[in-house]
Amino acid sequence: MNNCPPAALPVATVRAPAVSRLPAAQAAGRRLSPTAAFYLLASITVSFLAGSLAPTPLYPVYQAEWGFSALTVTEIFGIYALVLLATLLVAGRLSDHIGRRPVLIVATLTQAVVMLIFATAGGVDGLILARIVQGLATGAALGAIGAGMLDLDKVRGPVANAVTPMLGTGTGGLLAGLFVHYLPAPTLLVYLVLAVVFLLQMLGVIFMPETVTRRPGAVASLKPQLNLPAAARKPMLLAAPMLVAVWALAGFYASLVPALTHKVFGLDASFSGGMAIVALTGGGIAAVLALQSRSARLLLNFGGLALIAGTLGIMLSLEYQSAVGFFIGTIVAGTGFGAGFQGGIRTVVPTAKPHERAGVLSVAFVICYLAMGLPAVIAGFFVVKYGNLLVTAQQFSAAVILLAAFALLGGLLSGKGRAQAAH
Repeated sequence: MNNCPPAALPVATVRAPAVSRLPAAQAAGRRLSPTAAFYLLASITVSFLAGSLAPTPLYPVYQAEWGFSALTVTEIFGIYALVLLATLLVAGRLSDHIGRRPVLIVATLTQAVVMLIFATAGGVDGLILARIVQGLATGAALGAIGAGMLDLDKVRGPVANAVTPMLGTGTGGLLAGLFVHYLPAPTLLVYLVLAVVFLLQMLGVIFMPETVTRRPGAVASLKPQLNLPAAARKPMLLAAPMLVAVWALAGFYASLVPALTHKVFGLDASFSGGMAIVALTGGGIAAVLALQSRSARLLLNFGGLALIAGTLGIMLSLEYQSAVGFFIGTIVAGTGFGAGFQGGIRTVVPTAKPHERAGVLSVAFVICYLAMGLPAVIAGFFVVKYGNLLVTAQQFSAAVILLAAFALLGGLLSGKGRAQAAH
């Protein structure tokens, strides 16, 4: 979603993260090194997103047991996204004032509780309750995690902010898909595993150094607002169409693709849905790592082209019922997802001062999660209203292509304008 220094070095060649200005008291008493703290924060992003995607391959199991519709599936997912973005509006800047650690300790503990709510859910109401609490915890934490990684390492921070959400999304889909396919009690075990992970991460945060000095204004920061620093406004306008396109596609995969792969290709819904998410995010991670040293504008342009090509491949594969073509198209679209997402991050974040980072990242995440949740709910409505999941999927894909084309055009025009200004 946003931005970073012009050229991020390959992960293997970058020196260990360095904290340049940790508060003196924290620096003296820290127990985790900056390197360990950086990877702890990255792991929290992975686990939070894994937890959010873990229910996706399980929806067919829940549907078979409780008999709800595709619209209910998307509503359960959409509620999570909407609560998350509402929480971002309220608490997204809180860690800039009270510190990253207090926010993350509460959020990781809450996530462990959420996993227990999922594990004991006895119907749709239980899933909705779990999604609401999960949205609160994730929304409060995302800005703090992303800003914390940037505090610790200005080079690898933007790369980690682009890679870890996709890695977490793929991990959640993969874990749940494998648990459903190969292990007993899938609606219990995957959540218990994640609950243990969250508790361990909470303990790690307790021993993590604080990366910002506490500032007054914590209560005032809870007033919902989408204000951006002046320097970040134009870059955010450039990045927004791409962020909407990639996360709308991710939302569709996270809600309706399990049912789609079963209907069109006759595959096991839980397993194939999880593998589809892995293919999408795997392509994204590969693109981020391969292109991390490229400029933000090149990433946005490549992301637009790859997203258009991959989504066209997905549409054709659905028309001709080719499962192989569907997964190939998904991987290609995934590279567009990864490049476009990283390009967006690297377009916006470098414009923010340290005490503005969590707020800027929160605005970007609001855009992403609104794009992830709302189109998926609309798609679910049309599936129920017209009873044709295939047609809805094709129309959704066409909308993603249009958004990607718009983002690509904006990137090209922006580059042309800069070239003319240079002359």
